[in-house]
Amino acid sequence: MTCDFLSPSGADNNWGTRPLVMGILNVTPDSFSDGGKFACADCAAERAFEMESEGADIVDIGGESTRPGAVSVDAETELARVLPVVKKLVSGGFRGVISVDTSKALVAAECLAAGAGIINDVSGCADSGHATVLRSFPSCGYVLMHSQGAPKTMQDAPRYEDVLSEVENYLREGLTKLNLAGIKAQRIALDPGFGFGKTWGHNRSLLLGLPALMKMGRPLVFGLSRKSFVGRVTGTAEMDRLGGSLAAETLALWLGALVVRTHAVKEAAQAVKMVEALKDESWKQ
Repeated sequence: MTCDFLSPSGADNNWGTRPLVMGILNVTPDSFSDGGKFACADCAAERAFEMESEGADIVDIGGESTRPGAVSVDAETELARVLPVVKKLVSGGFRGVISVDTSKALVAAECLAAGAGIINDVSGCADSGHATVLRSFPSCGYVLMHSQGAPKTMQDAPRYEDVLSEVENYLREGLTKLNLAGIKAQRIALDPGFGFGKTWGHNRSLLLGLPALMKMGRPLVFGLSRKSFVGRVTGTAEMDRLGGSLAAETLALWLGALVVRTHAVKEAAQAVKMVEALKDESWKQ
């Protein structure tokens, strides 16, 4: 399987044949771990270029917090946070791919027009306008994610009969709907939505069940970095979950997931290299 949901002209020759690192860049005042740290466009752009130097293939910019309990913001507020950063990266010669973490078609359209290359949609295409936007920008990639409920209430009482099969069915149905809307599957990556309406047991089942989700034939994006279920195991606060996050990310890479969405770009890039070397019987120092 290859990461063919996007084939950027500026990417290195190994794009699509190796796991990719997607650096998280929150430009919100209230994200669960680094809210407010990169709220100014200059600070955010500086961090994006730093992540590029650390090994990020993609930088994912988010202007609306999706932490448990978060309240939604309007499109204008989200655009005011995200769009200046996209423009600064494009004008500054950013060599990676710019992703925008948004559930709003209006935000997606403006950012794609400014030079973004991926839309990362945590809502699973709840905004029907996304299909129109994706048709208007035929070279962009799209991440379809599973969630149960809105961020404000998603962790109140998540329930599943069989979380693995239900998430798989949700993602399959999303692929079908997008295909019927004229969006080819080759442009789409899938995200099981760790921590989005899931308990510890649900997250564990999804992580260990990644090989089953890979049978859908699309690249899997996984966001495990600093999640609360990591803290539950390690007994640590958000900013002290590097070890636990990296352990879970490494397992996901070993099981075949292809895009690691992470706060710790440098460490994740090393994990990618290590897992790839261990899998390659011909690799020699």
